[in-house]
Amino acid sequence: MSVGFSAQRVWRIGGASLVVHRRGVWIVLALCGLALLLALGELLVGRMALSPGQVFDVLRGAGDGGIVERIVLHIRLPRALTALFAGAALGISGAIFQSVSRNALGSPDVIGFTVGAASGAIAQIVLFGGGALQVALAAVLGGCATAALVYLLSLRVGVTGGYRLVLVGVGMGAILDAFNGLMLVKGDLDTAVMANLWRAGSLEARTWEHAVPAMLGVAVLLPLVQAMARRLELIEMGDDLARQLGIGVERTRLLAIACGVVLAALATGAAGPIAFVALAAPQLATRLCGGGRRPVLASAAMAACLLLVADLIAQALPWKITLPIGRMTGIVGGAYLLWLLTGQRPSR
Repeated sequence: MSVGFSAQRVWRIGGASLVVHRRGVWIVLALCGLALLLALGELLVGRMALSPGQVFDVLRGAGDGGIVERIVLHIRLPRALTALFAGAALGISGAIFQSVSRNALGSPDVIGFTVGAASGAIAQIVLFGGGALQVALAAVLGGCATAALVYLLSLRVGVTGGYRLVLVGVGMGAILDAFNGLMLVKGDLDTAVMANLWRAGSLEARTWEHAVPAMLGVAVLLPLVQAMARRLELIEMGDDLARQLGIGVERTRLLAIACGVVLAALATGAAGPIAFVALAAPQLATRLCGGGRRPVLASAAMAACLLLVADLIAQALPWKITLPIGRMTGIVGGAYLLWLLTGQRPSR
């Protein structure tokens, strides 16, 4: 059964109901289509220009097994999928933390969780070595450990959230950033150079080992986060109201934080620390969708588009300048953060 309104439609099946916002659906579809087009652009550009016909032949299995097929399947496609799904993971994570903290600045890179994931990955690179899967796992462990510590330190009377979570996370991020610099200084030259390049955030030389963990993380956790979205909206309106409506506030908040940390850590393990995508994407998606909500699907698609656009711009820079994607998003995101801080007051 459905009850229609001009802006939304409510679908009820037995005791369950689903609210579908028409504008949000169209925005998500448009952003997903744009992300796919940008990902296709990733397959076309590079030092060796390829035509759309050559790329489509390889993707549908009609390649000749030569250099074009190797470039598309083993270099550019993993890079495009890493950007697509790492961006989506950051967008979902940013939507979670901005909702949990009730703060426009509540994103994993601002409140230190991305730095914690980077600490785990840098420790793996400098101290133990290992491939992309080991680095991704170390990033998840580092991010989870940081999140647990920030959560415990921000607890007050059994409740966390708001500015306490943001401020404790900022302080923890500063400590871990200094710790990361110390590890780079103490490591041998080769591993220190490798870790420093990874720390800049990059989509260069991405392989399927980088892309697959991010893809699996988004595929598994996106439905779970989407299922929690309504409860997070109610919690954002106030803990007391949410409890009156039967929401387990702290349990929901803790589960959401866990999902956000794992997604941010997987994105960090795949592409290195990427600044400000998780901050900007949910807010841009909210402005497009309207209603004051932080739409999960739209945030994921918006973040994927932002990361893909940033990578395409980085590859198109003149004079063969190689700019790591993390530095590119940092430049643009820093300007956005200044606008956010000077143009409006963060909500409590």
